This record gives sequence, C-alpha cells and structure tokens, in this order.
Amino acid sequence: MSNRLYSLIFIVSILAAGCAQESGKPAATTTASTIPQKPALMEPFRYHKLIEVAPGNDFDILSWGRGSTETGSFEILHSDSVNMNYTTTTGDLNGAIVDAFNTDMDMDGNPEILIQAKTNDSVYNTIIYAFEFSNGKANKLDFPKLTSSQKKGYRGNDNFYIQDGNLMRQFALYEGSGKQAKPTGQKRLFQYGLRNNEFTIKQIGKDSTNVKQTAAAATPVKKTTEEKHNSSQKENHTSSKKKKHKEEEHKSTSHKKKKKHHHSD
Repeated sequence: MSNRLYSLIFIVSILAAGCAQESGKPAATTTASTIPQKPALMEPFRYHKLIEVAPGNDFDILSWGRGSTETGSFEILHSDSVNMNYTTTTGDLNGAIVDAFNTDMDMDGNPEILIQAKTNDSVYNTIIYAFEFSNGKANKLDFPKLTSSQKKGYRGNDNFYIQDGNLMRQFALYEGSGKQAKPTGQKRLFQYGLRNNEFTIKQIGKDSTNVKQTAAAATPVKKTTEEKHNSSQKENHTSSKKKKHKEEEHKSTSHKKKKKHHHSD
C-alpha cells in the first residue's frame, strides 16, 4: 500500500514539473533569503548605535520615549566584559539623535562618547551630549556654545565628524536673518580638542564671513555725476587759489627787490 502511494506521489511530481516546463515558468522553490536584515527597534526605543572601543569594551547608545519625538531620554550602556563591569548612563534628550562618536581628544586612554542631537529650532538646532569614561564611571563634559563672532552667519545643519582624533564641525554660512536668510556658498570649519576635561575650539582657515566685507572695502566706490561735478568745481577753486597765492608772492618778492635796489643807490 505504501509503495503505491510513493509511486503516485512520484508521478504527480513529474507531471507538475513537466507542466511548469511547458508553460515556460520555473518550478517554485522554497529557498529562503540569506540576506541579513537589521533588526527593527521596538517601542519605546528610537535610536541605537553600537560603538566598539576595544575588544570587550563596548558602548550601546540608545534613545527612547513614547508619545513624542521632540523630547525623551538617552542611554549609554557600557559593557566592559573583560572586567565584568556593566554601567548605565542616562540623561534627558532634547530632539532626536543624529549620530554618536567615539574619540580620545586628550589622549589619556579614556574614551569620550559624544552624542549629536538635532532639534526643530530653525536656527540653533544642534546639541552635543559629551561624556568621558574612566574607571567604570562617566564624567559629563560641558560642550561650549559658539560665541557671537563664531556663529555669525550660522543657521544650523552642522556636519560633525572625527579627524585625527579631534571633533570637527562644519556648517554653511547664511546672509540675512529669519526666513529671508540666503546661503552665501561659503562654509566655516572648527576643530574641538579636550584639555583638563574642558573643550578647546579653534577655527580652521580664515573667517569666510569677513572675505566679502574686506573685498567690498577694497573696491573703490563709483561717484555719481553730481559728486563728480562738485569735485571738479572744488579742484578748480583750489587751483585758482594756489595760482592767486603764487602771483601775490611774486609781486611781494619783486617789490622787496626794488626797495633794496633803491636803498643801495
């Protein structure tokens, strides 16, 4: 009985394959896709990035919060599997996390974790949360705000990246204010460092906002027709006064010579 069933299944399989070849369609396969997919974050988490500082020294950066995308909290989960030490650092989050960076700007062997967040503020929309990790503890670092001269022409949308162990910050410059502000096509670049747990900042290259002003100051201003006429009259008047003064000097000199000649006689 079982042999007859196996034979029947075999015949049906052959007929199905033959029909598929005649129709020009390949036989269906059940091979699953082997492309790995990034697991989706489950609520209430919004962002996750794993930073491996060294083997067994990992940082998981996460943000979470329900009901709002403008506020929430962040977490830095530090896994030191070498020393079997696991710590959590949390804080209030304003905006959404854009990226997270790892560096050692002061080269003391203690990693710094920097979290870049972006708010909906149309002008000053970048916030940096910074921590240095030492001996299993997180030390919060105050990220400096731009001074009035440093932020001249600034309209947000910063581009942060790590270069030679330093945090770099570049942004486009705008002219005007509010919705009327227009991009100038120029950019400004800053380099951040760390000394005694305090940030240092210096601008790389010339302040591009002053290039236009310097060029304008060096360009001669064209005179109007009326200004040219007044200037010409002034020059003629000055020339006439000089000529009259010379004539008077000549008369005075001639008179002195005649008087001297008379006394000598």
